[in-house]
Amino acid sequence: MRYYNVEFEPVGRRGKCRDDESVLDCAHRLGVGIVSLCGGRGKFHCCKIRIIKGFVSKPTKSEIEAFSPKELKDGYRLACQTHLRSDCKIQILLESLTTPQRLQLEGIEADVELNPPVKSYNVKLSSPSMSDLRGDDKRIVDELNHQFNLSCQKFDINALKNVSPQLRSRRWEARVFVRDDEIISIGSQRRPGLGLAVDLGTTKIAGYLLDLDSGRTLSSDGVMNPQISYGEDIVSRITYAMESPAKKKKLQEVVVNALNRLTDDLCRKVNVKKEEILEAVIVGNTAMHHLLLDLPVSQLAAFPFVPAVQDSLDVKARDVGLDIAPGAYIHLLPNIAGFVGADHVAMLLATENIWKDEDLVIALDIGTNTEVSLIDNGDITSVSCASGPAFEGAHIKDGMRATNGAIERLQLIGDKVEYQTIGKVPPVGLCGSGILDAIAQLYLAGVISKDGKMKDHRRVRFHNNQKEFVLVDKKENGSLAIAITQKDVREIQLAKGAIRSGIDILLQEKNRSKQEVKKVIIAGAFGSYINIASAVSIGMLPSLPLNRFQQVGNAAGTGAKLALLSVKERLKAETIARRVSYIELAAFPNFEKVFLKATYLG
Repeated sequence: MRYYNVEFEPVGRRGKCRDDESVLDCAHRLGVGIVSLCGGRGKFHCCKIRIIKGFVSKPTKSEIEAFSPKELKDGYRLACQTHLRSDCKIQILLESLTTPQRLQLEGIEADVELNPPVKSYNVKLSSPSMSDLRGDDKRIVDELNHQFNLSCQKFDINALKNVSPQLRSRRWEARVFVRDDEIISIGSQRRPGLGLAVDLGTTKIAGYLLDLDSGRTLSSDGVMNPQISYGEDIVSRITYAMESPAKKKKLQEVVVNALNRLTDDLCRKVNVKKEEILEAVIVGNTAMHHLLLDLPVSQLAAFPFVPAVQDSLDVKARDVGLDIAPGAYIHLLPNIAGFVGADHVAMLLATENIWKDEDLVIALDIGTNTEVSLIDNGDITSVSCASGPAFEGAHIKDGMRATNGAIERLQLIGDKVEYQTIGKVPPVGLCGSGILDAIAQLYLAGVISKDGKMKDHRRVRFHNNQKEFVLVDKKENGSLAIAITQKDVREIQLAKGAIRSGIDILLQEKNRSKQEVKKVIIAGAFGSYINIASAVSIGMLPSLPLNRFQQVGNAAGTGAKLALLSVKERLKAETIARRVSYIELAAFPNFEKVFLKATYLG
């Protein structure tokens, strides 16, 4: 028996692999989540990898069936069928990673030239004397401007409140943090400069704590948006906010409280203080942006659906209620239109290197509200699609969030359902990717027709006056059965129809065909872990070769990090926002006809 060194990308896990164990078994032993529906028998071709460096065993019959000769030559293999024959570097294809593993990739470092808006300077000041009676504020400003050739003009009032005792306790040495011409904070010379990037989604909030000096992501985390208790989608929350000023204020308060708790958790993970966060960038759709800032939202609910604020904003964090450094600012990227906001600008910013040199690209950020852009030789046209929360597990009988026990991948072989759960524990429901797989498999097996009607099958039963397909029966599960109901199918048809109609209308508007699309960029928490083949099978995404699709994780969060770390990236975001033309779907001719057609499966 021999041992070889193995490195798994993009998760960055290294370890030893025995020559008598498959790459799949080795990956699982090292804690790398690779999907395996068939238990390592090479049947379902869902554990795809690529050998980047090193030598492995010869392709098996299953691998010859799974890949073309060119793909095999390029190093594509099945993890369950491959054994190492030397030290290797292995890329796991994104669709082959389990849901938690994919979500962890949202912390990938952004490639950016560091130029944060907040700069730090270590100063040593002369102490006051009878011949030097300058105030503490002027003493700092004069030294900064003289030593570093700056033009500081002002001091944040909250930063001033502790400046005198701090200087005297530190023997007139300090680290001074400057934003533009304003001193926003002072501290010890060892104090770090931290930044906070947030993707404020309709359903989920993702937060990232960064070191502004190195650009490194120190911690990341996600929480549910508590506004969901007051409305599952944007329109229902706007309606709630319009009922009274108190209700509108409530929506603002609950989300700010959630942001403060998230910030506390991010800081606790790396043992730093939230007062050390000197800058925040928050991106969200237009409604989330307005509700956070307590801006008027009634105009978003009435035609022509215009935002109160379209340009980027810089506001004091304390004015919003965000509890970070006393003088810190929040930067909010520009909005595009009533329902396409700063989060989509951030997504386009993060993926610019993917789409800027291509002829025709579709970029979509899938969520409760899905934004779609068609990029035609650099000309960007966008729409917003009310896809709803079905892909988050809401309104689905046995739907649930992507957590332990959720079925994340599924395949129907004859009458047998093969599935994999998150955490490899007994199933308790289906998360979004499992729901999508289930609908695709039932459609491909002929159990569901193109118009979504469920047909008779050995696993189909009547329950609560409707048909449902039993995926996991009570006897097998030891508890309640898990099923897809006729109503679930209708919910997915509406969600996928909203997304597909947005894509089709953009193509119609630009007089282009789907065959001309060179690349489809898929972002968002749900978009990052769906099975692309399933999405294509049900017609949610256009029927194109799978190698034209690229899943990029939470690109809005990545865009927020870029804007946090670089003023240049903020200027890029401004340029991108100005380039976008927006189409209001409700005003598009024959929209209802396009939408109805898009709800059909296949």
